Amino acid sequence: MTEKTVYLEEIDPVIFSGSNNAVINQIKSYFPKLKIIARGNEIKCIGDSTDVEEFTSRLNDIIEYYRKYNRLDPEDIERLFSDDEHISRASEGEFEDVILFGATGKPIRARTVHQLQLIRDYASNDLIITDGPAGTGKTYTSIALAVRALKNREVKKIVLTRPAVEAGERLGFLPGDMKDKLDPYLQPLYDALHDMIPFRKLETWIEEGTVQIAPLAFMRGRTLENAVVILDEAQNATVSQLKMFLTRMGMCSKFIMTGDTTQIDLPRKNESGLLQAMRILTGIEGISIIRFDERDIVRHRLVKMIVRAYENDETAKEQNQE
Repeated sequence: MTEKTVYLEEIDPVIFSGSNNAVINQIKSYFPKLKIIARGNEIKCIGDSTDVEEFTSRLNDIIEYYRKYNRLDPEDIERLFSDDEHISRASEGEFEDVILFGATGKPIRARTVHQLQLIRDYASNDLIITDGPAGTGKTYTSIALAVRALKNREVKKIVLTRPAVEAGERLGFLPGDMKDKLDPYLQPLYDALHDMIPFRKLETWIEEGTVQIAPLAFMRGRTLENAVVILDEAQNATVSQLKMFLTRMGMCSKFIMTGDTTQIDLPRKNESGLLQAMRILTGIEGISIIRFDERDIVRHRLVKMIVRAYENDETAKEQNQE
């Protein structure tokens, strides 16, 4: 008789068991000769050595499947156990262009030409600068790439940051501690992460520091290595702030900046570090600059019309000034 224990490091034990233990019972049904005991994050199996090894191999397939697709139910188990090639075929066919699978198992993929360019440029550049109107998926696609890199163990952490432009004195009038005061500025980043990472897993990663979300000012003095670092709303970072951010780059890191140069909230627009960065960093090997436009907008159809109307108004004003 052989006894072996497998620890569930990637799957929440509640998810692994399934509703009314449906998932664990489905797994047990394929190994009637084994005694399988599930306690917390430990799965113990006792029986013939050959059966134990087969069970361990299949269990690792299941863990890999969940790690990639963020879903696990009896139908998934049946599909995995009925496929001689196990999980290998799951990456073929309709899922070929998927960045990753969200918290509910929904595939997240590029939906526009510039989103696809962002994915391709990420593979060959360490710094990517994106500029474009709201709703073009700049931040969402960037965070998806970061989560994929973390899940694939290409990096050790994700750092997401934003400049809190309106912070200043107003923060003192908001209730709560500093985190409570700043969270409203960072909420869009939390929203994207919750789409892509199961709630409990995300909470654990945040507590451990694997996922870090902080205002841009908190980046000063740090060296960020083995990480994907995303600066959102980069148009609202001053020249000195952006220079500080870019010089945080450490070994084995990827930096992504997303912004919209038509929505600069700084007192003087020419203080925007993003405008300068796009001008002086063009043409440097290892740096990609991508300009999104209204064709990339994936929100409500009226958003495109709204963006176009504002652009036309700005163009008319410039022509009148000339």
